[in-house]
Amino acid sequence: MVIQEVTQIIAPVIEEMGLELVDIEYLSEHGRWVLRLFLDKEGGITLDDCAKASREIGDLIDVKEVISHEYVLEVSSPGLDRRLKKDKDFLRAIGKKIRIKMAVPLDGHRNFTGYLRDFKDGVIDLETATTPVSLSIKDIERANMVYEFGH
Repeated sequence: MVIQEVTQIIAPVIEEMGLELVDIEYLSEHGRWVLRLFLDKEGGITLDDCAKASREIGDLIDVKEVISHEYVLEVSSPGLDRRLKKDKDFLRAIGKKIRIKMAVPLDGHRNFTGYLRDFKDGVIDLETATTPVSLSIKDIERANMVYEFGH
């Protein structure tokens, strides 16, 4: 519920800043609540972008009283192993190496790593080291980019 409310409030502000909201996490870590926002932009996000977004977003969330208890706001880039969730994330990752954990096993396997060759109609075509596989994104538990050094 908090994630949906925060997204609804901050999405227009983030867009206005020329940034993209990649992901949001809201969880309890070491006895404290953390609201973690992953932002990006064409050409990559800078530390200054994160600091500016943190100030704007933190004030907005506090004014709207979305979270009624103490929490820590963290704003960062999605990183080299960025999570893939939306259709546009998978489309952007075509030709790149990704790691997928399935919620529903396929032929007895839940984990797949390989090159994303195509994505359409909710189906990923992945070229693994052994064989090509087609995976439905509705059955994916988690998908991430795999950073390859030297590429």
